Amino acid sequence: MIKQSPFLLFFLLTLAVFAAALEPPPEEDPIFELYMHDILGGGSPTARPITGLLGNIYNGQVPFAKQIGFTPPENGIAVPNANGALPTVNGINGVPLGTGLSGTAYSGQNLNGIQTQLGPDGLSLGFGTITVIDDILTSGPDLGSQPLGKAQGVYVASSGDGSTQMMAFTAMLEGGEYNDNLNFYGIYRIGSAMSHLSVTGGTGRFKNACGFAEVRPLIPSGQHQVDGAESLLRIIVHLKY
Repeated sequence: MIKQSPFLLFFLLTLAVFAAALEPPPEEDPIFELYMHDILGGGSPTARPITGLLGNIYNGQVPFAKQIGFTPPENGIAVPNANGALPTVNGINGVPLGTGLSGTAYSGQNLNGIQTQLGPDGLSLGFGTITVIDDILTSGPDLGSQPLGKAQGVYVASSGDGSTQMMAFTAMLEGGEYNDNLNFYGIYRIGSAMSHLSVTGGTGRFKNACGFAEVRPLIPSGQHQVDGAESLLRIIVHLKY
């Protein structure tokens, strides 16, 4: 039997305590929030539908289509909007109903429970519409809050009933504490209280970042009026490295 020296035991115990003291405490996952302003139509839009039937209406490429006050010719048949009525565009700002991220105002069931208008193939009129975005990111819900950068990418009407948008965009964080890019991908559920997007990576400070984002729709405060159709999203980002 080997007899251990008390000095050796004391030395090993001291070394273990010293190593534990040097070990940094586990860091909490970084969490921060952004507010994304998606504006369709009006004088200063940040998003534009570029493909699909509704995108063509938005750009005036469908015969007899106008952005505001669409009236079919005599004996003509109009393309119906989300509630089956005329015009096919929102008369306030000229945006085709069924586009954007504005929930029941533009797609899915509206407040009266009326279903999205379907085409001859059984799919919603907005299905397949691709919208390109250059949305404003701010530190608070008001459009006049501190700007943090831009969200650039696309969202696609990806469900036959018009209830979801597939989103893929890069948050270019230029102001405030953050000055780097973060990539997001996932499904935004129109009219849902919360959706989730995946964080697929980033650059600079966010290199090797992963995680997810909670996305909640909010009603714009109205302190800064816009003449387009604004959708406001609160994005809470949870990161891991």
